[in-house]
Amino acid sequence: LMNSAPPCICLCKVSFLCPLYNYTTTCMDKHQVVGLLRQMEKFLKGQEIRFTEGLRIMKSKLASLQSSASKLPQADQSAAPTTCPSLEAPAHGTKFGSKYFVGHEVHFTCSQGYQLVGSPTRVCRDNGTWTGVGAACKDVSECASNPCQNGGTCVEGINQYKCTCPQNWSGSHCQDQTQTAPPEWSVMNDPAFSRRPRCAQVNQAQHCSCDAGFHMSGTSDNSICQDVNECEVYRLDQGGKLCVHQCVNVPGSYHCSCPSGYKLLPDGRSCEDVDECLSQKHNCSRGTSCVNTGGGFQCVNPECPHSHGNISYVKTSPFQCERNPCPRNRRPCHLAPKTVSFHYLFLPSNLQTPATLFRMATATAPGRTGPDSLRFGIASGNSRGMFVMQRSDRQTGELILVQQLSGPQEISVDVDMSEYTDRTFQAKHVARVNILVSPYNF
Repeated sequence: LMNSAPPCICLCKVSFLCPLYNYTTTCMDKHQVVGLLRQMEKFLKGQEIRFTEGLRIMKSKLASLQSSASKLPQADQSAAPTTCPSLEAPAHGTKFGSKYFVGHEVHFTCSQGYQLVGSPTRVCRDNGTWTGVGAACKDVSECASNPCQNGGTCVEGINQYKCTCPQNWSGSHCQDQTQTAPPEWSVMNDPAFSRRPRCAQVNQAQHCSCDAGFHMSGTSDNSICQDVNECEVYRLDQGGKLCVHQCVNVPGSYHCSCPSGYKLLPDGRSCEDVDECLSQKHNCSRGTSCVNTGGGFQCVNPECPHSHGNISYVKTSPFQCERNPCPRNRRPCHLAPKTVSFHYLFLPSNLQTPATLFRMATATAPGRTGPDSLRFGIASGNSRGMFVMQRSDRQTGELILVQQLSGPQEISVDVDMSEYTDRTFQAKHVARVNILVSPYNF
């Protein structure tokens, strides 16, 4: 035999040339042939055993892989996501959030005159239950602070109260002693607001009258026309505001005035802010930007975040900074905000809530696919729970004011938007919203 070539077999005893392999051999006897066949049979049997064992090992490993894969939480893509039970808004309150999937938040606030009892925010957990406890709105007693003075009795109303005053006392809190004369709305001690009446003899009797805006005061023998303070009459009649800002009484009439930085509208009672930035009536220096505020303006020049480590930013516009490219394998750099933008909002005092203040959305360059998932949140500036961040659609988040703000004050709140593709974090964008609250409610 040569190497593993098949043997050339013959049963004769004559030497011959084997044509297939071109070598000369002699024929084997019967015992040699039987021995050779047994060797080949053992060889084939060994090969069959090794093949069968290898096949068994491969099947065992395949079954182990299938068992491990079935235990992964994302293996069953068709399984319905875990949800939590539906939550309802409390009586005299409002609920924010309509998604009940794992990780989603629901927020609760109460109407004016009610106080929240329970958890203001609840999160859906992996086991299908909500964090926190149920929210309820408890009535806040308007009379609890004893607002009525001098023995007055406090009477509860809907989100308000009224003082029933004892004799000889008056006013919203029974703080004023009752005057017998003259009426509160009469201007008595200023000569500029007094006039002589117009009198005429009719049928041997004298009849006197006053001009519009004046009333007759004194006796029939010694009468005088005193000015009617229209601003005070309107206030005492509780007819609302005669002027949006300030009512100024003048002899026989009145007029409305506006604070500095506002102008009076043609209706004679409303005020409108003068936009100094739009009308170029500001004195902002070069390199700063003008931002209009209630009754004035501000010159701003927002700065990019300071560099630290491998993270640095460059200003690409007066109100936006972008992060410089990150070195490879620098995870803290990739987790830092990719863009930081600055926004300025002007709000009147005591704006009715809830009110949407700011919207944040992703922008994708033409021809490129955007992220398949976005997450919105409030990064800082919400320690008093004045805001909530809520998704309005798949690509947009909204910053909502849920508590009234009184001015003047300035509040800064940072909101962020994180982009994900195939559940992998891609980038984060931060918007710093600076809210300028006017001291006036117009």
